Amino acid sequence: MTEVLRYAAFVDSAAPGSFDRGNPAGVVPDASTLTDAEMQAIAAEVGYSETAFLTGPTTDGARSIRYFSPLAEVPFCGHATIATAVVLAEREGPGRFRFATAVGDVVIETRRREAGEIEASFTSVEPAGEEIAPQTLVALLDLLGLAPADLAAEFPPRISFAGNRHPVLVVDRADVFDAFSFDPVALRDLMDAEGWAGTVTVMHRLSDTEWEGRNPFPVGEIIEDPATGSAAAAFGAYLRELKRVPADGRVVIHQGRHVGRPSVLRVDIPAAGGITVSGGAAPIP
Repeated sequence: MTEVLRYAAFVDSAAPGSFDRGNPAGVVPDASTLTDAEMQAIAAEVGYSETAFLTGPTTDGARSIRYFSPLAEVPFCGHATIATAVVLAEREGPGRFRFATAVGDVVIETRRREAGEIEASFTSVEPAGEEIAPQTLVALLDLLGLAPADLAAEFPPRISFAGNRHPVLVVDRADVFDAFSFDPVALRDLMDAEGWAGTVTVMHRLSDTEWEGRNPFPVGEIIEDPATGSAAAAFGAYLRELKRVPADGRVVIHQGRHVGRPSVLRVDIPAAGGITVSGGAAPIP
């Protein structure tokens, strides 16, 4: 029988009860004998936004990993990467792991926090940015019930890539950020048409180093993602592209409040190269 684990990623603590926070992910530690159809079926049965499948070692020592939503395979998933790395660290001891993903190799560092729980940090592939086509931006804002005037002028809309392509919108006012809503079917149609395999990333600035995010991600019964590692990496790349990185290179993203699963993602933004995203994970009983 295939072992399927369930973990909540980007929790602040792995203490009992913390599994009701963060973003749930499935983890299959040994998927070496599974077919694509079997992995897809497991992901659909688990029902989380993504399930990670370790499909075996590569010839250069990396571990091949694949990610499936309940509906389809996705190129990369940050929170399932964090959950998988914590599982490996619990079984093999903390240290460095390297995952071979569809978008390239991703290095994950794991360590024990002072309280004993394990924290994991992944460093994304090389980021890239691009403009959002004007007609696509109009359609996206319309679907979210937002107007151009709702966006912060100093943070222009962009597509940012750090494993997945994420459209990034920064909403100026907290009340507008809290209130926007969307038709999940119509938004999914737009995302599929644009090839957005990740989330739509909507951010609100709390301070120069603290942000809150909402990530619409209509897939199956899921509407909005409570913690999105790939979006956090893409947002770090977006800030770097705009030269809005804090002096210490770190921002903290709070996410999940709007769906009842508060999460914390720590993002380190170096002057060049991949973006590092850190968080803990807790098993779900």
